[in-house]
Amino acid sequence: MSAIQDKNPQPERVVRVGLVGYGRGGQLFHAPYIRAARGIELAGVVTRNADRRAQAEADNPGVPVYASLAEMVEAGGAGAGIDAVTITTPPTTRRELVLEALELGVDVDADKPFAPSARAALELGAAAEARGRILSVFHNRRWDTDIRTVRAVIEAGGVGRPAQFFSHFDLDEPGGLEGGPGGGLLRDLGTHLADQALWLFGPVASVHARLETSDTPEGSTDAAFTMTLVHAGGVETFLSASKLHRLNRREMAVLGSEGSFRTHGPDVQTQALARGERPEGRRAVWGYAAPEDWGVLSNASGIERVPSAQGDYCRYYEDFARAVRTREAPPVTVAQAAAVLAVLDAARESAVRGQVVELRGRQP
Repeated sequence: MSAIQDKNPQPERVVRVGLVGYGRGGQLFHAPYIRAARGIELAGVVTRNADRRAQAEADNPGVPVYASLAEMVEAGGAGAGIDAVTITTPPTTRRELVLEALELGVDVDADKPFAPSARAALELGAAAEARGRILSVFHNRRWDTDIRTVRAVIEAGGVGRPAQFFSHFDLDEPGGLEGGPGGGLLRDLGTHLADQALWLFGPVASVHARLETSDTPEGSTDAAFTMTLVHAGGVETFLSASKLHRLNRREMAVLGSEGSFRTHGPDVQTQALARGERPEGRRAVWGYAAPEDWGVLSNASGIERVPSAQGDYCRYYEDFARAVRTREAPPVTVAQAAAVLAVLDAARESAVRGQVVELRGRQP
């Protein structure tokens, strides 16, 4: 009997996920990847906006659209039709929706930043744990082409022992800022850059930051930043981003004891989506940089172009679906996301005080 079972394993249960919100994030960064990922399916969309409802129906034929989170979950019969939800509404609404989803008895994938502070993040994590639910945070840019290539080069020993890391991400989008107390570029792109740095080099010991502000209809908000992080392991990370300076730039460089690696290619997956391409049916070729955009490795062996690793946000959703099925740790844990928020909290404090902020003993 066991031999028959080994030859004919039961297929993994497909995780049914509902998408709450269908703005730019829902339309471009969630729905296409849920549809293309293995072991998960898009089972519903929530939006009250008539235009977005029509767009969701056009983009996802056969997927029902609901007016509320509760309506979507309860439509399956006390949640029988929905295993989990992705919350991708504006930042100020996410905390309450995460709590509502947990009360409704489903697992949650929350867009970043999923909480206003590190302390608030841990409170949401405690709420999920108390209810026996999975709570993951959508730090999808761990699955970017460039950061995956950087990590592969480091792990292969190409630069020796890393000493410094530079990451710059500028967008010519002055009208694309989220204003108000929950907005700002630090909590937007800053979340991604800080998360990538912690993913590469581990906990942060100290933070120094500067912020530039811009006026928005919702009030003044940070529209550019620089951050210097000193990691507990000794690596220094220099991060910057802007939507102010009419510049489109994506660059990374890691300097180590034996050499350096630098990449300045485009934001591969986002640009493909902007061209109307989608990962569904194209996973084998999705998320690779063109040869002319490959990074350059310099060490004692010489100078060479390094073929890009694959970037693929579908992998996040496949890992999330696995966590829902197995009840094991999700792809981005609350503790990891709270550590990123602790860095951002310290960055804002540093900018206000004009001083280095020590994080030893303060991180979650």
